[in-house]
Amino acid sequence: MLKSWTGCSGERWPCLDSAPHAGLGHDEYASAVRIEPLPERLYDAAIRLWQDSGLTRPWNDPEADLRRAAGGGSSCVLAAIGDDDGLLATAMVGHDGHRGWVYYLAVDLAQRGRGLGRQMMEACEDWVQSRGIPKIQLMVRATNRGTIGFYEHLGYADSEVVVLGHRLDG
Repeated sequence: MLKSWTGCSGERWPCLDSAPHAGLGHDEYASAVRIEPLPERLYDAAIRLWQDSGLTRPWNDPEADLRRAAGGGSSCVLAAIGDDDGLLATAMVGHDGHRGWVYYLAVDLAQRGRGLGRQMMEACEDWVQSRGIPKIQLMVRATNRGTIGFYEHLGYADSEVVVLGHRLDG
């Protein structure tokens, strides 16, 4: 079910209130999860979740990534928050004006296999679409076959591009 909430940069945006989606019977979070911008009180929990999920790298500062995304006008860190106000999942979403991007999708290990990752991706897709952006994409390490399979199951496909990078911070 969509409801309205204030986004990372103060704008109003429809948000999933974790109602089950038609035809998807494996949602166990129909009434117990809110998907909304990550509150600052859960920043440390988000970073721990990213570390526990193997998403961080020594050359990237996850706290700097989080603060930059949460404070940006074209990005947000979404959180799935349980009825006990605990963090269950995150996804960083943003856009460059042409395409949307998703980073740091992580679901707590104890919560996996219940449709929460799919719900987070739907929330990211809604976030991007609400800004008039026609495409969403993400990067997955080629060796991470399980995660690639997850995204393929959601309808994502290899775009057959090579991502090149160059560090500007040293």
